[in-house]
Amino acid sequence: MTASYKIAQAARLLGVSDDTVRRWIDHGTLPVTEASPAEIPGDALARRAVELAGADHDPTDVLSSARNRFTGLVTNVIADGVMAQVDIQAGPHRVVSLMSAEAVRDLGLEVGSLAVAVVKSTTVIVETPRG
Repeated sequence: MTASYKIAQAARLLGVSDDTVRRWIDHGTLPVTEASPAEIPGDALARRAVELAGADHDPTDVLSSARNRFTGLVTNVIADGVMAQVDIQAGPHRVVSLMSAEAVRDLGLEVGSLAVAVVKSTTVIVETPRG
């Protein structure tokens, strides 16, 4: 038996709203089973998740060996003397970076700023778009 998911479950797994999943169904982007209420086959949901993951746009236009790059918005900055904490919400992922307060100032990081969290091993590197 193939796994299938209700619209709300699919939305949570993909990090989008229920309405977005419904639009994808209406446009034929996601198929549904014959179940009532409609369910999305697990294999189709998995393909869509892979498509979405590959579609992330990196606004920094930076070449890097790091593959774990999370583009998102800065949601919190706490600077205390020499060090700072920067929270980034990248889709369903919250990434927290500890860095120097000087780096926060140099990058112009503030709530609402666009940033990319680059995760390599246990280090989180934060970048901002050029220009």
